[in-house]
Amino acid sequence: MNPVFSKESGKVILMMGNEAIARGALEAGVDFSASYPGSPSSEIQETLAQASKLFGHHAEWSVNEKVAFEACCGASFAGLRSITSMKQNGLNVVCDVLNTINLSGTKGGVVLVVADDPGGHSSTNEMDSRLHAKMAELPLLEPSTPEEAKAMVKYAFELSERVKLPVIIRSVTRISHARGDVKLGELPARTRKPAMGFLDRFIGHPLLHPLLHMRVNQVKAEFEKSPFNQFLGPENAETVIAASGPSAAYALEAVHALGLDDQTGVLKIGASWPIPEQFVISHLAKAKQVLVFEEVDPFLEDNLKVVMAGAVLNGIPVPKIYGKRGGHIKGARGAGIGEMSPDIIYDSLAAILGAKRHPRSEKFLAAEKLAVEWKLPGREWAFCAGCPHRASFWVIKTALKEDDREGVLIGDIGCYSMGVSKTGYNLSRTLQCMGAAIGFSNGLGNLPGFHQPVIAIAGDSTFYHSCLPGLVNARYNQAKMVFIVLDNSGTAMTGFQPHPGTGKNALGESVEPVMIEKVCEGMGIHTSAVDPLRVRPRRAIAR
Repeated sequence: MNPVFSKESGKVILMMGNEAIARGALEAGVDFSASYPGSPSSEIQETLAQASKLFGHHAEWSVNEKVAFEACCGASFAGLRSITSMKQNGLNVVCDVLNTINLSGTKGGVVLVVADDPGGHSSTNEMDSRLHAKMAELPLLEPSTPEEAKAMVKYAFELSERVKLPVIIRSVTRISHARGDVKLGELPARTRKPAMGFLDRFIGHPLLHPLLHMRVNQVKAEFEKSPFNQFLGPENAETVIAASGPSAAYALEAVHALGLDDQTGVLKIGASWPIPEQFVISHLAKAKQVLVFEEVDPFLEDNLKVVMAGAVLNGIPVPKIYGKRGGHIKGARGAGIGEMSPDIIYDSLAAILGAKRHPRSEKFLAAEKLAVEWKLPGREWAFCAGCPHRASFWVIKTALKEDDREGVLIGDIGCYSMGVSKTGYNLSRTLQCMGAAIGFSNGLGNLPGFHQPVIAIAGDSTFYHSCLPGLVNARYNQAKMVFIVLDNSGTAMTGFQPHPGTGKNALGESVEPVMIEKVCEGMGIHTSAVDPLRVRPRRAIAR
């Protein structure tokens, strides 16, 4: 059995951050889980799906993040606890309902875990999702270790039920995909029974905005005393480091390594929105300078500046704040770009405080030099061995060349993103977000005087995720295009999770597949299913 599912309370095991998040949900007695896969978040739902037969909760891969979150809210309306997880791009998909459910409120606890990808290891962007929490006026928690991630999930369910709001937990790649010691808690028996009472109403309306503000103030008061917010170090430190997420762990390491423990305080903010103003003022008012470390945007920095600017009205002095806004905290590519790292923190402390890093040993430097000199051969992006996309792109390239009308291939995000590179013959002209290719092609396919053939592509999982509205629009408005669905029978880019066309659900059970061809034919669209590995002999192309 997976040790993450162990019932040995008190046992300490090594867990991936995403596993710890799933364990936290199990220890909270979660009733319902629904997600759409996306790295670095995928293992959360994979773990919960594996656990569902043992613990009895519902687990599903939904067609997209919005549907997954709405399903979780539906479970909440019946009084059950639910959790959804996604990457930062997925939160954009959820944004519509996120900004109405905050007004209507919820009933059973709802936890939304978003795993951001600073540095864009497996993403087309490195968006900072914390801004969504501020925009939607929802509670935000930021774990700094896998152990804390587990604890925050359990707390988030309780908080959600107290304030009747979804709670956002923001992880990042170095939490989700890092491993750390996690102490197991008890796995409770779930006793909740789903029911909607006659007076249960969940209606988003602007008249409820004052109620949302009351709930946010309730959260703020609770965050003032949250154990996830801590001040570590001398109380009267003139230099304070403020940090959130894994940056807090990096900062503590750097302060200790540089011998600054007796003169530098670390303000760790884990319950980060709404910002606990009095907690912040009580510790920053004594400082002369504050260094802010976070990923990716200056979210914490800006909030601290707003709080301290307000404190001036009460005669409280404002320390000098060093962060990304002034370019004082930055990596190799500049401020507000890429991941935070221990080296960035070391360099910042050296530049701002004059702290000197202990020189590395000769043995370490020799090993580092050897590693740099031993270069592996370069490797281009490439499709997986045996992937039909290899053949598909060759066929598209050949067809465009034979046609000779300078046709354009409008790309999408997925495995076939490599259509922008050599492995895809540099064919794709665009690379944005899921479903964008069909949307862009709706415009190109209806341009007066535009005579270049338009080909839109998307993968099978992307088809179900976000192509259907664009396809209906193309049919309705008679956009001139060819739409190619590259079907490799799974959500391949994130680990081959199932989707409605695979005939399997999240538990591996057989279900009736929703066939892409049938969906398109039902819209009255001429549809052909072809094998790119079986190429017909060359023939004249109809003009």
